Amino acid sequence: MKTFKNITKTRLWAGIVLSLALASCQKEFNAKTYAPQKPAPTFSGYSSSAEIEPTHLVAYWPFSGTLADSLSGTLGVATGTSFTAGIEGKGLQGALNSYVITNAPAAIKSLHSFTASVWYNMAENTTGIVNLLDVVNNQYFWGNLDIFIENPPNPTTGQLKVHMFNNGASATGADGWEGDYLISSAYGQWNQITVSYDDTTGKITVYFNGASVGSNTPTGFTPLNWSGISQMVFGTVQFQTNPSLTSATGSQPWASYLTGAMDQVRFYNEVLSTTQISALYNLEKLGR
Repeated sequence: MKTFKNITKTRLWAGIVLSLALASCQKEFNAKTYAPQKPAPTFSGYSSSAEIEPTHLVAYWPFSGTLADSLSGTLGVATGTSFTAGIEGKGLQGALNSYVITNAPAAIKSLHSFTASVWYNMAENTTGIVNLLDVVNNQYFWGNLDIFIENPPNPTTGQLKVHMFNNGASATGADGWEGDYLISSAYGQWNQITVSYDDTTGKITVYFNGASVGSNTPTGFTPLNWSGISQMVFGTVQFQTNPSLTSATGSQPWASYLTGAMDQVRFYNEVLSTTQISALYNLEKLGR
């Protein structure tokens, strides 16, 4: 009888211990866990950058561990650059005396109206202009397209300038300058610069972080002719490469190199609307 009681007590205690163990393993109910997730925000009806005019995107360098234009496969050649964290995935890391040269894809040579965008992240520029993107003109001082930040008036404000040239790689043609656009928070964070050109009106518009900062309509720009171009440069101007890519000049002491990072270079063969450019900025900023 005593043995039976001991067995009963043992089983009772075992049951209590098991119940306590199960209770400790059970998670507390949290209503938030079972709540439906909110959909990601859209911008002007777009939920990802890939949805913005995909049939008009004609060249795209995501710098995701490669220097190739992801659409044409045209592969760039690095001088001293590497890869780093970008605005989305990896990006291109520059340095002093460093740049990437690539043959211009056929779609760039045949552009008329276009929109070009590029992201950058660099420290305060104190050593001269820093050119992000250059569509090379082998016979002229400046390229057919130059997008650069000039010496800042103070540590947080930069001067954004854009230069365009018409008539391909010829030394005779039409010049167009946009700037000096003073931009705040120009350094130490990711920023996007976008340039659009309308070949029906000759109007050039410059955007910083999705918002227009200015526009101009230079003379002699219609129709745009870039058929004679051959190369592009990322990270400096055409005359800072070694050797210089233009016969017009060599290295200049007031020009420098991107020592920070750049990412997501896109060319569309049409003028994106202001709402599309704003959406592209907001979506790429979110890595979408």
